[in-house]
Amino acid sequence: MKDISYRVALGGIVSALCLVCMFMAGIMPALYIVLPMFAGVLLMIIAAEVSISWAVLTYIAVSLLSLIICADKEASLLFIMLFGHYPLLRLYIQRIRRKTLRFIIKLIVFNTCLISYYHVTVVILGIPSIDESFGDFGRAGIIAALVVCNIILFFQDFNLGHLHTYYLKKLRPIFKRKR
Repeated sequence: MKDISYRVALGGIVSALCLVCMFMAGIMPALYIVLPMFAGVLLMIIAAEVSISWAVLTYIAVSLLSLIICADKEASLLFIMLFGHYPLLRLYIQRIRRKTLRFIIKLIVFNTCLISYYHVTVVILGIPSIDESFGDFGRAGIIAALVVCNIILFFQDFNLGHLHTYYLKKLRPIFKRKR
């Protein structure tokens, strides 16, 4: 186990990078989905280098600070409700041996978080309902959007797996040599 100063320093650096991503989401609104995803990926470094529990503490700190500091509250909620904790939760889900069960659990987690995010943005933030933006398509449009979001989950999960492996096999040895 690394000493406490290393853990605090790494947590602070990753937290700062995550907050920069979240702050940039307010400056570049077109990336309000991608930047919270990237911030979540950064938390995987803490999980790999220190522990998952330390990464969860970093996630909580970034979540609270992003709500206070960042202008784009929608991006902050995306990070809090989905993209921040999913990479960490994924590390536990990957331990399940059966692929179909693992996939079903990922779908349940993702859809629960997505539907919760929808309700929080409509109720708490007062953003008009997506129902209105689909107009004539109504429920069919919402279901189509949910299907597209699930496809995005598949690609995000695939990329998270490869990024985690790439970090462990390629980047981590480079950083270990530098110390």
